[in-house]
Amino acid sequence: MNQDPRRAAFLEAVGELNLRLREARIPLHYHNGLFQHASDDLTESQVHEPFWSAVKDPKWINVDVDIKEAIDRRDNKGRDVALYALKALESTIKIISDEKGWSRGTERGAANYIDNLVSSANGRFIDVWESDQLKALFRDLRNPHGHGPGSAAQPVLSDLQEQWVIECSMIWIKALVQRM
Repeated sequence: MNQDPRRAAFLEAVGELNLRLREARIPLHYHNGLFQHASDDLTESQVHEPFWSAVKDPKWINVDVDIKEAIDRRDNKGRDVALYALKALESTIKIISDEKGWSRGTERGAANYIDNLVSSANGRFIDVWESDQLKALFRDLRNPHGHGPGSAAQPVLSDLQEQWVIECSMIWIKALVQRM
């Protein structure tokens, strides 16, 4: 499949820009129209770049928007980084379930959509151990950050934990999208 020469030239220029930023040790990376903080070359090449490539189709717009919101909140020391990163992951799971025709309309949350993906009747899109890991992310991270704590302390993640949640979500999203 031949790529549009203008697009190829643009991608080459973006690659050159990112290379020059790395060589100058400027911790920024350009993708999807934004400059964002770059943690390290390996993460950029193995997580971020493949993620953005995987979600470039317009059907993933909500995934794109929520991950960008999580990154922006992280970079600006905002709240609810985990909530937005995991919203992006949940949207991915819902889109896949819907597109594969597995959604029943009775799902009440992420766990029910994950059940659709792990169902043996649906061909086990994901394995049981993957289902367990995904459900733990929503149970242990998203739920505490997505519901009011009442009189309990507000849940807080460290900077490194926030980075982990974003990158973990990106890795899961990339892996799920690539299986479609």
